[in-house]
Amino acid sequence: MQVTAAMVKELRELTGAGMAACKNALVDAGGDVKRASEILREKGLAAAAKKAGRVAAEGLVAAAVSPDRKNGALVEVNSETDFVAKNDDFVSFVQQVANQALVSDAKTADELLEEKWIADSSQTVKEVLANKIATIGENIGIRRFSRYTTDSANDAVVEYIHGGGRVGAMLLISAPAMNDAVLDAGRNICMQIAAMSPQFVSSEDIPAEHIASEKEILTKQAMQENETADKPKPAQVIEKMVEGRLAKSFKESCLVDQEYVKDAEFTVGSYLKSVGEGVKITRFTRYEKGEGIEKKEVDFAAEVAEAMNV
Repeated sequence: MQVTAAMVKELRELTGAGMAACKNALVDAGGDVKRASEILREKGLAAAAKKAGRVAAEGLVAAAVSPDRKNGALVEVNSETDFVAKNDDFVSFVQQVANQALVSDAKTADELLEEKWIADSSQTVKEVLANKIATIGENIGIRRFSRYTTDSANDAVVEYIHGGGRVGAMLLISAPAMNDAVLDAGRNICMQIAAMSPQFVSSEDIPAEHIASEKEILTKQAMQENETADKPKPAQVIEKMVEGRLAKSFKESCLVDQEYVKDAEFTVGSYLKSVGEGVKITRFTRYEKGEGIEKKEVDFAAEVAEAMNV
């Protein structure tokens, strides 16, 4: 029986496996999609280890927060393709990883992998991951997670996931009296973090070595500009220029100093004061899927043509 592009597409949507793997499985199954799906599962377990070295720069960010908002976890789980990242099986797995991180004692992703899977204690997280790689047909990696825990009545964990898992933010908000208005403010600030990518809560949190490094870079830039200027500026003017640029840079990178995206009349800091005296953000985490991972450029049309031998 001839394997058609429509059959390959159907099997890929069903299993999330790669184009070439779907075509080969259909050939082996004589065009039977159900049998081809079984073949992919059978072959997948043996091939899972081979996939571990392949670049996984797509994926999802997910969060899990306890009902009392005293515990929260933010995770990033990567896949090789955006196609798989939209697969319901993968989406469910990522949420399960977030649930695992929420109750975990692990400090690193490697430690998390060695734990018993909370949904099935007969397996470790690593074993569940290997089975998922085999089933889906791509390399999948639990890249990172952050977990917040508080026992203070004045603190709460708040989370926000944007773009179906493209970006996620989680923060710890503190207030003299925790209420719905404070929690709403926390969600608004999570959106701010997702959109504006701050590095620090405030200037007080910036490490001295970071300040020194930024100042050195800006000084070199200013001196290079001065060397090519028609009218070079004196050293004291250059120094003031650097201080001004440094202040602007930190205003952009410090959360409380950023312009509040939902109302430009406020900074984030002044917005929090409008919510209530003593309302503050004590920490935050922002993950963007694939951030910092070098992606392999793929010619999708060429991949389809190769798979179908066109």
